[in-house]
Amino acid sequence: MTKYLFFLLVDVFFLLSPIMAEQASAPHSAAWSGIIVYSSCNADEAFNESRECFLSAPGANLSLYDDTNRVVYSIEPQELAAGHLGDSVTVHGTLAGDTIHATSVELMSIGLAVGQKAPAFSLHDQFGRTQTLESLKGANGTVLLFFRSADW
Repeated sequence: MTKYLFFLLVDVFFLLSPIMAEQASAPHSAAWSGIIVYSSCNADEAFNESRECFLSAPGANLSLYDDTNRVVYSIEPQELAAGHLGDSVTVHGTLAGDTIHATSVELMSIGLAVGQKAPAFSLHDQFGRTQTLESLKGANGTVLLFFRSADW
């Protein structure tokens, strides 16, 4: 019985291995955020907001500089990125190598629209005290700035 079970498990493993390998290698939909630049610039130039990243060069295509991972990805089809040079965007699609096969490119909005009310929140400050929108409101309103540390 033990021998039979062993051979049955081996058979199942060999039957399922190609299916599992195909699923593991299949591209998964995801999203990447960053800035649309020309492919003629590298990640270091894009990080430094170099002028070359925004100038068309022969053979250069529009690309996404992912500022979180400091990587420049090619984007296909180019039509989805057209008109977004220099814009902060979110690209949805699948990744194959260093190319995002995009299904959509959306402009990122940062912050609230003028006149929009901030949502209620409760956070600890650097001293461990709880701060809320109400506790920070002043007579003339409030400005909150969340700073992303360079070593984050």
